[in-house]
Amino acid sequence: MATLRQQALAMVQSRQRVTVTAPSNKISDFFGVNTFGTAQMRVSLAPSAYKRVMEAIDKGSKIDSSTAEEVASAVKTWALSKGVTHYTHWFQPLTGSTAEKHDSFFDAFSGLEKFKGSALVQQEPDASSFPNGGIRSTFEARGYTAWDPTSPIFIFENTLCIPTIFVSYTGEALDYKTPLLKSVEAINEAAVAICQLFDRNVRKITPSLGIEQEYFVIDKALFTARPDLVMGGRTVFGHSPARGQQLDDHYFGSIPTRVKDFMVDFENEALKLGIPVMTRHNEVAPGQFEVAPLFEEINKATDHNQLLMDVMDKVAERHDLKVLLHEKPFAGVNGSGKHNNWSLITDTGVNLFQPSNSARENLQFLTFLVATVKAVYDNADLLRASIASAGNDHRLGANEAPPAIISVFLGATLTEVLNELEKNGNIKIEKGDNMYMKLGISKIPEIILDNTDRNRTSPFAFTGNKFEFRAVGSQANVAGPMTVLNVIVADVLVEMAKDIEKEMTAGKEKKIAIVNVLRKYIKDSKKVRFEGDGYSDEWAAEAQKRGLSNLKSTPSALDVYSTKATKELFEKHNVMNGIEVHARHEIMLESFMKKIQIEGRVMGDLALNHIIPTAILYQNKIIQNANGLKGLGLDNTAAVETIKEVSKHIESLKSNITAMVEARKKLNKEEDIVKMAKGYQTDVKEAYFEKIRYAVDKLELLVDDESWPLVKYREMLFLR
Repeated sequence: MATLRQQALAMVQSRQRVTVTAPSNKISDFFGVNTFGTAQMRVSLAPSAYKRVMEAIDKGSKIDSSTAEEVASAVKTWALSKGVTHYTHWFQPLTGSTAEKHDSFFDAFSGLEKFKGSALVQQEPDASSFPNGGIRSTFEARGYTAWDPTSPIFIFENTLCIPTIFVSYTGEALDYKTPLLKSVEAINEAAVAICQLFDRNVRKITPSLGIEQEYFVIDKALFTARPDLVMGGRTVFGHSPARGQQLDDHYFGSIPTRVKDFMVDFENEALKLGIPVMTRHNEVAPGQFEVAPLFEEINKATDHNQLLMDVMDKVAERHDLKVLLHEKPFAGVNGSGKHNNWSLITDTGVNLFQPSNSARENLQFLTFLVATVKAVYDNADLLRASIASAGNDHRLGANEAPPAIISVFLGATLTEVLNELEKNGNIKIEKGDNMYMKLGISKIPEIILDNTDRNRTSPFAFTGNKFEFRAVGSQANVAGPMTVLNVIVADVLVEMAKDIEKEMTAGKEKKIAIVNVLRKYIKDSKKVRFEGDGYSDEWAAEAQKRGLSNLKSTPSALDVYSTKATKELFEKHNVMNGIEVHARHEIMLESFMKKIQIEGRVMGDLALNHIIPTAILYQNKIIQNANGLKGLGLDNTAAVETIKEVSKHIESLKSNITAMVEARKKLNKEEDIVKMAKGYQTDVKEAYFEKIRYAVDKLELLVDDESWPLVKYREMLFLR
């Protein structure tokens, strides 16, 4: 391992830049060239077929077989013209990643390339080989993928990819997309009913999403030389370097040359796929970066984020780099999140979270704002469960990311507005003229001030015309938390419509009825609003007084999925049935347990086969030194003390690893997945991980550098 480390370091020093050339100086010349979207359909399909497809996308009508044949023929012609030989149904199973099975266009019997409408619309992957939470047994293998026309077909890695849902033979969803699409329908129906109290012209409301993706980049050779990164995505050992992020010099700094080349390259590929990437920059931690696209319809944004992560990984190979999407690949520096900027847009072009000078529009804005806050308050535990994972547990609540306590930040202006509305029924929002910051420098233009500050410590913050759900993990499929958010807001909107109707039936004028309901909802949900430092111990204490949950571990957070209320919530809005909810609970618990199990195994392997032997060899050298000094009549106290210290950490490692292995063996006999997952949290992770890491990290400081087997933090974080 020490040799592998030295070879990896030598490779990093000899890396050459990869020349990147954009297809054109104008992005508009190549944006979306590898997608068969609405623009391509318009020129490829007959007007009648194009109309039927657009009706399916806009209104949810079904595509008949004749239209599917026309689309398939046009798609095949387009794909073949680009040199594509295979196609696949591209879906998102409950592994968290994407899946695909490639089939050839070539038909050996006819000797021609064929692609039928039936192949476009439906395929059959093995439903028992993907996570299914007991829905499918090993001998019950049949499942189906079905074309989702609302997300563009695209070409990636010379394969035609057809976005699809994935369901079992008995109809249960085995993927992330199916519940997401159903949740979009649920919130559309609920939100339209409220919107029509203000504007009868509104017929459709679409959730919009912009996803800020954080990630780390290290050299591929350094990645390969770290078995823990290869196996588990994070470093289980590694002493913090002398310099980390304490100088605050990486954030928004000059992007390293190799990383910049990689960014330009993957952005070009993303743009060809119609992914509207806009922003790139250094993040807080050394080696950490961010990419952010424009806002899109939520289903397309989710697909694009899954695709973007794949694009980044494939393009990194060309640059001898490795993208790390784990929420906490390195201890002691910031982890990575995926900030989800969510809003609701009407088919009349109105953002329902955009304040206005119009009294009517502001009442509408406050209605949806208050409903969202109420939804978060009523369902905080479910929202917390939606972002629970083994990786995110390392990040949430640290001094870098929102805490496990779910709260809402609105800012001083909106807090004052809601307080005034609750107290006096006044809905006026004073937008006024622009406020300016006067700098006293004549050559610098005046800075226009927003009406509130940002709060990066809040897990769910209002940021001007949208809510930013900051607690989502960097490697998560955002469809999970976004499905939950859509459903809980839809549920409150449905109840709100009933409450407003009751007020109006009792004789209240419509505006007064709405205001009365809003005042009640504001009062009911006040406890979830917090404007201060979410990282502070004071907030944890205050949240406990308010009765807000602080679910710090994934197994405890996931308990909410087993409740009757959660199952009824999803069933009420036709998003998931009880079987599907139960299955997801089991799948998430099993995923957590297996990831902790893998990390424990990696720890044991590295410690027993690499760290301890290296430490013993070093210890023997010091023993020889101590004996030599003694033979010469010289003081060997320092050498003896080092020997004792090394021996202490070796003994600690050996005993704790032995105990951890025994704990795992005992838990592996447990048949109840809930008890097993919670046991892995308390009896394995909490009981031994930090003890084992402490001993290894101390040995890293003692053993001579050239002998140390693992690539060090200073090398992974700073060498590019």
